[in-house]
Amino acid sequence: MHKKRSLKTEILLRLAIPLIFFISIESVLSYFVTLHHVNVAYDRWLLDSARSLAQEIKVRKGKIFVVLPPAALEIFKWDESDQTYFKIISEQKGMMAGDKFVPEPFDMDTDWTRPVFFDNEMYGEPVRVVSMLIAPEHSSEKVFVHVAETLNKRRNMMLDILLADLVPQMVLVFLAGIYLVIGVKRGLQPLHVLADEIAQRSSRDLRPIPEQHVFLEVRALTDTINDLLERLGSAIATQQRFIANAAHQLRTPLAGLKLQVERAQREQDLPAMKPALLQIQGCADRMSHLTTQLLLLARSEPIDGDYELRPVDLCKLAKETCMDWAPKALQRHMELSFEGPEQALLVRGDEVLLRELLANLLDNAICYGLAKGNIAVKVDPYPLPCLSVEDDGAGIPELETGRVFERFYRIPGSPGDGCGLGLAIVKEIAELHKARLELSRVSAAGGTRIDLIFKPL
Repeated sequence: MHKKRSLKTEILLRLAIPLIFFISIESVLSYFVTLHHVNVAYDRWLLDSARSLAQEIKVRKGKIFVVLPPAALEIFKWDESDQTYFKIISEQKGMMAGDKFVPEPFDMDTDWTRPVFFDNEMYGEPVRVVSMLIAPEHSSEKVFVHVAETLNKRRNMMLDILLADLVPQMVLVFLAGIYLVIGVKRGLQPLHVLADEIAQRSSRDLRPIPEQHVFLEVRALTDTINDLLERLGSAIATQQRFIANAAHQLRTPLAGLKLQVERAQREQDLPAMKPALLQIQGCADRMSHLTTQLLLLARSEPIDGDYELRPVDLCKLAKETCMDWAPKALQRHMELSFEGPEQALLVRGDEVLLRELLANLLDNAICYGLAKGNIAVKVDPYPLPCLSVEDDGAGIPELETGRVFERFYRIPGSPGDGCGLGLAIVKEIAELHKARLELSRVSAAGGTRIDLIFKPL
């Protein structure tokens, strides 16, 4: 089971994690920058101490000696925080003054043209050491001066600088965190208001979501929801209209069926019942036909607006459907012909619904066509795939061409006992397939031609 995610937590994390990361990077950089500048400052003081010792190196009669009065030595070593050690070594005489444990550079390739700084330990405590080479005047002898100092002052200064830098940053991060929490909470408040408003609606309230208090970033979501509500409202209205129409159309044959049953019950012998039984059979046939048409109409209207369409061989489908309907055409002494290409003609569609579409067109052509007339079914691949059904009946009056595709509408005076759903079903299936439906007269004398033009695959 997936853990529920909070938008508030997600926003805070996406803002806080980079902020903490950058503060951490800045703190590390501040540490190394501070360390560098502290070392530079105290290395200069350490070098000044070494140079002050170098001034005490004297040459007399070509000999080198060191003069360090006790008072000067005390001043040199005095420090409240650190211990200072030194060592002066002559190239010939060896150690001349100081502490013999002061570290020296061990690298034979040391460049003595400038002071040498390095870190080491003395008496188990880390120290910073500077070593320099002195070449006294009037003497060819080399003298090395080494001065070491513990790191307490450096550490204290680094701590003071880092605290002066980090404390304001931590306060700033704390204040920024509070501001982010409050800001995100207030920023998401309109969404909670919107959610509460939608939650209080009834299941029948499909009004669009108001957008006056919606952020631009949320507008795409609300627009999508509003579009869904609009399509859902349209689908529900269509279903309600369908149910109302179906109830109205079913009421008539049911009333007729009930009337004929009552009539049959009043008769005493079978011959007298026969007319009523024939009427009952006719009512049952009409009801069966109407029920089939209604179910097909409902199927051609998927409520989610989506339907899976696959490649279908239109030529094969039309030919097989014509063969199925040929016996019914022969009953009325009508000639049903088919004309189409030998090769397959693929269109994107639902095979069952396309068969029902052609079946309704053929049923109308047989019912309303001229007795002993002709019905022609054609499949033409050019310029676009087209399925045509043509009869030589009386034709549809021009004033009625706009209404014959309405549900339950029949042209006044039309023969037969249809329910007015055949062409409505044809229209629904054509719209489902995004095909263009065209109705025309064959000639001035009459005849009806219906073309179903598909988009290329």
